[in-house]
Amino acid sequence: MSTRSALDQYRLLGRSGIRVSPLALGTMTFGSDWGWGTDEAGARQIFDRYVEAGGNFIDTAVNYTNGASERMLGQLMKGQRERLIISTKYTMARSPGDPNSGGNHRLNLMRSVETSLRQLDTDRIDLLYLHAWDFTTSAEEVMRGLDDIVRSGKVLYLGICNTPAWKVAQLQALADLRGWSPLVALQIEYSLVERTVEHELLPMAREMGLAVVPWSPLGGGILTGKYGPEDLSDSKEAAVAADRKGVISATGHLTERSLQIASVVVEIAREIGATPSQVAVAWALHNPAVVAPIIGARTLTQAEDNLNALSIELDVTHIARLDQASAPAPIFPGRFIATPMVQQLVFGGAQVQKRAGQEAPAPITR
Repeated sequence: MSTRSALDQYRLLGRSGIRVSPLALGTMTFGSDWGWGTDEAGARQIFDRYVEAGGNFIDTAVNYTNGASERMLGQLMKGQRERLIISTKYTMARSPGDPNSGGNHRLNLMRSVETSLRQLDTDRIDLLYLHAWDFTTSAEEVMRGLDDIVRSGKVLYLGICNTPAWKVAQLQALADLRGWSPLVALQIEYSLVERTVEHELLPMAREMGLAVVPWSPLGGGILTGKYGPEDLSDSKEAAVAADRKGVISATGHLTERSLQIASVVVEIAREIGATPSQVAVAWALHNPAVVAPIIGARTLTQAEDNLNALSIELDVTHIARLDQASAPAPIFPGRFIATPMVQQLVFGGAQVQKRAGQEAPAPITR
């Protein structure tokens, strides 16, 4: 399967009718303002390769690299804006010391959207995410403000990132009840080293009609196989050396357990003639809830490697090994409901067929 044909296998974005590529291009690496991104020439190489391969789903945020990401993207998409689905985000503060330059409230929403439109040099945002829940703004203010911005024509679709499942469910239910614009996408961290979202967020997304768009499918770089036990040292020198291999400080996944998971990824990559990164992305794509993992790259070589994950086929034994190595510990109430005693009490010993997508929690085996 060629990369071109794979990226052309478009998927629906949640309950919307919009069609997006199975891999989204992340542009947090566009711009060197944060000390580790790529310059304009490098960004153009990555962008052109993605679009030439048939990709149409691009991710950014109003504050990425202090606005440089959106400004670069605005220039890169000149002449082909209409075939691209541009997603950006609001929430994060852009003026240190100003308490209202960040947050989920209407004031920051309006200011952020106007800023993104200027930086992207476009007349609309195709998909606007709330970037992270601030635990201060009311659900009603958020959803009414988002509905207003959609009705204005400046934003077409809505999504949400980094928010508890119960809050997303509340927001979606409120939108449905009031006839406001619904959320269609959920952007969350999801990888072989971050599977706790399977407890609540992924089932919630399925029930609420949200497309899952994972960020950091490589676990902050851990799953590339470039880290080893030597990087676990508590010394300042080791920490600096580890971060030079990739930006991992934001995820906090450099642990003994994550390195053990990465070792299984490396083993399978060797067996099938792929790279560890391709195996990790292919595993994420195997989950039916996942629509488009976000691939971020600082070089064209990294981008090519990630794009080629679409040609990787993992068989059932590979998936089983990866699942077993990375299985998250059960939590309540799933842990309790899965016990034989409770299953017996709930179903009285009868064999009952579950609805599709509503299977019972897996029995506890440890």
